[in-house]
Amino acid sequence: MTKTTSREIRLASRPSGTPTPSNFTLASVELGPVPPRKVLVRNHYMSVDPYMRGRMNEGKSYIPPFEIGHALSGGAVGVVIESMAEELGVGDIVTSNFGWQEYFIGSPCELHKVSQDVEPLSVYLGALGMTGMTAWAGLNLVNVRKEDVVYISGAAGAVGNVAGQLAKLRGCRVIGSAGSPEKVKFLTEECGFDSAFNYHDSPIVEQLTVAAPDGIDVYFDNIGGEPLEAALTAMRLHGRIIACGSISGYNDAHPKPGPTNLSLMIGKRLTMKGFIVSDSMDHRSEFEKEVGTYFSEGKIKNKETVVQGIESAAGALIGLFSGENVGKMIIKLF
Repeated sequence: MTKTTSREIRLASRPSGTPTPSNFTLASVELGPVPPRKVLVRNHYMSVDPYMRGRMNEGKSYIPPFEIGHALSGGAVGVVIESMAEELGVGDIVTSNFGWQEYFIGSPCELHKVSQDVEPLSVYLGALGMTGMTAWAGLNLVNVRKEDVVYISGAAGAVGNVAGQLAKLRGCRVIGSAGSPEKVKFLTEECGFDSAFNYHDSPIVEQLTVAAPDGIDVYFDNIGGEPLEAALTAMRLHGRIIACGSISGYNDAHPKPGPTNLSLMIGKRLTMKGFIVSDSMDHRSEFEKEVGTYFSEGKIKNKETVVQGIESAAGALIGLFSGENVGKMIIKLF
């Protein structure tokens, strides 16, 4: 076949503080013929995630940093449009980590085939993708169970809202915090949270005490900072903390001091566990079966903020840090 022109977003420079558009550049590349045992994929949707901010920094982390002058990477779902591999055929739908580019050539071992019956396909980046699996794995990490009182920060975000919905299905009482009245309404009216509050209204610890006067058993931490300190105060004896994210500090040039009340971990005999979703990949089929069934039965909602075009991707990533998204931030490419 003829060459394919693809556009991609590259890292132009490493940010200091919150990223700006100047840290990114849009480039066009020509993809050559598809080699044997490879396929050409056209991405339909790509994922925008807070963890990507850490990869823009230089230095070691749990995942390699992005390289200046090279395309960023991230979750994507697309369709095979040319195949030289017997494992995948034209028209197959696949997820990959080859986002931030419109087309790519990859090997079947780098791709995950999914059903064409789910609509929209972007659900495979949200509730049925790594976002949903992060929520699911986090709850399993500390054995969240029936009648637990669960508090979730960043609850209207991609992971938080799914974590809350899954906790409700387990029979928990779920409390969430978010940054606007609209997000609070989304949590209580669409996601089924028992209670939710706007963290801008008054100190979180005060609002959490009102929402859970007898304390909480589990804190699902997506934010760090003030919500973590408030949760430590509200924790019951033998409470559990799921350390999933700390977006409040991702753009800090210098780390802020930790919670002033960390000593509560001792007297309350608390457990705090951190995790990365890739740790749970050997349970992916179990997740897909359980949460896929919930989704097909209408028990799980997939909320998205959809932005059009790869040229809008950098702005969408920057928007995560000012709370512009409700649910999963998605770029629709085609």
